[in-house]
Amino acid sequence: MKTARLPDNGAKSVGIDLSKVEGLPERMLFGKQIFCMKKGRSVVPHGHSNMCTGFIILRGTFEGKHYDRVEDKPKHYVIKPTIDKAFKAGEFSTVSDHKDNVHWFKATSEAGFIFNIHVIGYDPTIKVSTGRLYLDPEGEKLEGGLILARKMTSAECHKKYG
Repeated sequence: MKTARLPDNGAKSVGIDLSKVEGLPERMLFGKQIFCMKKGRSVVPHGHSNMCTGFIILRGTFEGKHYDRVEDKPKHYVIKPTIDKAFKAGEFSTVSDHKDNVHWFKATSEAGFIFNIHVIGYDPTIKVSTGRLYLDPEGEKLEGGLILARKMTSAECHKKYG
């Protein structure tokens, strides 16, 4: 950036090739989508591995819950609640492997729309698949505010929380 020509007015936008940034993987995938749902329907509780995600509420209101995934067990995840709040248009949240990895949004207005952007494969040291990790956050309460959340299939999770 030492040689960048700065404009006299406004800001200059400079494209970058992330595959050339030292320390980043050669190939990262970016995705974007809008979740649309009726009142009482959810982006069901789930987490990811090797994925960073940002959400912004476009319209409507939501009950939003986030959790840190503390430990992976064969049939359960140990999670810790981190966010439990009402979200409205313009509000946002982010998730990653390092904070608030499990998330769940339930529409509380007649209709709701959430814009989502995500980066897959940002950490080359994480070798686990990036697919959704479905779980039941209403599991057994443990010491220290932790929850033993049973692993679920997509169908089970959508049936209970969808």
